Parts: sequence; structure tokens; C-alpha cells
Amino acid sequence: MEKIMTVEEKIRRAEEIYARRKQGTSKPVATVNVSSEKEKKDIKLLKKMIIQILVCVALYLIIYTIQNNKYVFSEDFTNKANEILSYDTNFFELYNNVKNSVINLFNKDNENSKENNNVNAIGGAEENSNSQEIDVSEPQVEKQELSQVEQDIKNIKNTTTFVKPVEGVISSKFGQRDTATGSVPKNHTGTDIAANLGTKIVSATDGEVVLSSEEGDYGKHLKIQIGEVSIIYAHCNNLYVKQGDMVKQGQEIAEVGSTGNSTGPHLHFEIRYQERKIDPQSILEL
Repeated sequence: MEKIMTVEEKIRRAEEIYARRKQGTSKPVATVNVSSEKEKKDIKLLKKMIIQILVCVALYLIIYTIQNNKYVFSEDFTNKANEILSYDTNFFELYNNVKNSVINLFNKDNENSKENNNVNAIGGAEENSNSQEIDVSEPQVEKQELSQVEQDIKNIKNTTTFVKPVEGVISSKFGQRDTATGSVPKNHTGTDIAANLGTKIVSATDGEVVLSSEEGDYGKHLKIQIGEVSIIYAHCNNLYVKQGDMVKQGQEIAEVGSTGNSTGPHLHFEIRYQERKIDPQSILEL
């Protein structure tokens, strides 16, 4: 006798049939198992760590055996091993030391080769010098050039003779001097010979009177020229010659006075060579 199904049973049966049909026609979906890959990586790291631990343990056992087993290794070998193991080795420093040693070795070789070349060059130069005949018995001495003043003095003495222009005492020399008054120049261009007022002045040389004047600080004064040498007689009281006259050495030409910028009776005696002033005492005794 056929069983009569209720409405609920029919609905449930239809759902089961639909579900079975749906499962039979559905496409498989690809899935990625992330957890499995992570587990594989963890396993690899674990294996690596275990290998490192085993290596460290093996090294420790070897070192321990070397240090404590006197029967396997000799005492000398053990001491050397302990000494080596006690070093704090700096491999970077060791590399630098080796490199510097090699560089120094090459530099030393280069220096030796340069020294040999220099020795050879010096030897060749000595041979060349010995082959040449050189007279060194009398070394040549270069003559020092005279200064302008020294040259002028030499020229004056070679061309002109002088006599003393007046008898008296030197009151002021040629060159720098200390002065009591501001009116007297510190740079003295001649030699002052003090004498009594009116004492006769003679010409120190032959020559021509190229100037006879009463103006300026020199007061009454004469300038006598002979070649490139000129002589000035200044602060005179009276002048015996005039411009254009020719005078002889020893001829009376003036009198001692105190004219112009003067502090007392005296003769200002001045010598020039090409208008360059020369110390009269370097030419003659006054």
C-alpha cells in the first residue's frame, strides 16, 4: 500500500533533490592554504636554527676536548691552542698590517732603484768632470761694485787736487747732526770750519766762478766749477771775485763771515760731483 506523503514531506524531498542536483553541477573553487605556507617557513627557520646550534655545540666540544684532554693531544700543542684561542683577533687590522707591509716593501724597492740611479749619475758626472781640465788653483773673486758715493769720491780724487781753504776748527761735520735751533737744517751738506771774522779764504782748486751771490740761507757765497766738480764757499763776509772769473788754487777769494742762516763766523765748505753732495773730509784733511 503506497504511503501518502504530507505537504511538508513533499517540500523537504523537493529541497533535497534540488540540493543534490546543484552539488552535481557546481564548479570547484580554488582555495589557497596560507597557513600551510607559513608553517613551511617556520619549519625552515627552525631547521636552520637547529643546525647553527649543533655547529656551536660541536665547536664547543672540540675546544673543550683540546683544553682538557691531555691524552689525545700533547701538552705543548694544548698550550699553543689555548694561546691562540685567547687572542682577540681583529681581522680588519690584520688586513691593514699585511697591506702596509706589502706597500712598504714595494716603496723600499723603488727607493733602492732610485739611489742606484743617482749613484750612477753622480759617478758619470764625476768621470766627466775628471775628464775636463779645470784650473781651480786660483779661484776667481768677483769685484764688488762700488756705491755711488764711493765712485764719486774716486772720480774726484782722480781728476782734482785740493788744498785747505781756511785755517780753523771744524764746528759741524757733513751729514746728520743735532741742532740747537730749528732754523739750522739737520742734514748738513758740507763741513763748517770756524774761524775769526775776516779770516782770508783761499780757493781749494783751480776753476771758474760760476756763481757769486748774496741771497738765500748761504748768505754771501761763491760756487767755483772745475770739470764735473763744484765747490761752494758760504756765509762769507766779503767776496773778492765775481761770476765768470777764473781762479787759481790758493788764490784769496773771500773772507770768513756769518751771513745768511748762520750762528757764528765760519766757512761752510761744500763739495759736489755732478751736483751730488760729497763729504769734504773724505777728499782732504780739514
